[in-house]
Amino acid sequence: MQLSRTFSGLADLLFNRRNLDVEPNRRRKRLRPGKVSPHRPVPDHIPRPPYVNSQKPIGIVSGPEVHDEKGIECMRVSGRLAAQVLEYAGTLVKPGITTDEIDKAVHQMIIDNGAYPSPLGYGGFPKSVCTSVNECICHGIPDSRALEDGDTINIDVTVYLNGYHGDTSATFFCGDVDDEARNLVKVTKDCLHKAISVCAPGMEYKKIGKTIQDHADRYNYGVVRQFVGHGIGRVFHADPVVLHYRNNDHGRMVLNQTFTIEPMLTIGSINPVMWDDNWTIVTEDGSLSAQFEHTILITRDGAEILTQC
Repeated sequence: MQLSRTFSGLADLLFNRRNLDVEPNRRRKRLRPGKVSPHRPVPDHIPRPPYVNSQKPIGIVSGPEVHDEKGIECMRVSGRLAAQVLEYAGTLVKPGITTDEIDKAVHQMIIDNGAYPSPLGYGGFPKSVCTSVNECICHGIPDSRALEDGDTINIDVTVYLNGYHGDTSATFFCGDVDDEARNLVKVTKDCLHKAISVCAPGMEYKKIGKTIQDHADRYNYGVVRQFVGHGIGRVFHADPVVLHYRNNDHGRMVLNQTFTIEPMLTIGSINPVMWDDNWTIVTEDGSLSAQFEHTILITRDGAEILTQC
């Protein structure tokens, strides 16, 4: 299956829609959609990415994001802010807080720093951050659902600052989380860092997928295939398409290039199901999923993680 380069019609291309009650998870209550509040305003003086209020289809821009010294410094600044916002968001995770309250806090911190929350208005996404709980693989929309003791939650933060995007995510524990979930989260994080460690100028992108798949296989975890890492910088999504599983992509990394690596692992099925909101992606069988993501810069010595405090 080839990945579409445009996200319009993505549901029809990649996913089967299923009833929310199909194959319920016996250990946890299945996620249900909550109430989504109105999108939050952004002050007029904060620059918007070009896609905001645009009618053009959202897709992956051709060509890698390669930067001069000024661009690299801008990427470091946006990446650092994204990391700081993510770190703050993680401190909010506790039983009883709603994902909408997390979105509100994240939104406020981003605009207080003069940045724009990149997800807001991207292809119609209604919120400023993605919050993906338990079996949600990615793109969860913050809503009125309160986190419960034992939940896991991936928080995906992207900021647009001085014309450049910084993108990062991590999976957090809510209260007392069982060992099964803890191990999945640890292995997923290890997959990301192992993949970053093999990056360098001239390295083939396929090395990333092999590294992730090899490590996940040791623990019998699945690697989600339909969602990928991507070039990032002046645009939100650009070449390359970074596959997280074994593949035959012969493209090679270049000096001063920036892109994301964002593996998604599952305990059970790797097949995604999209909710009727056209964004929320959950595992077909309700099994747990975890994700970690960094934006990296290819340097002469390997790779620099831009999204860390």
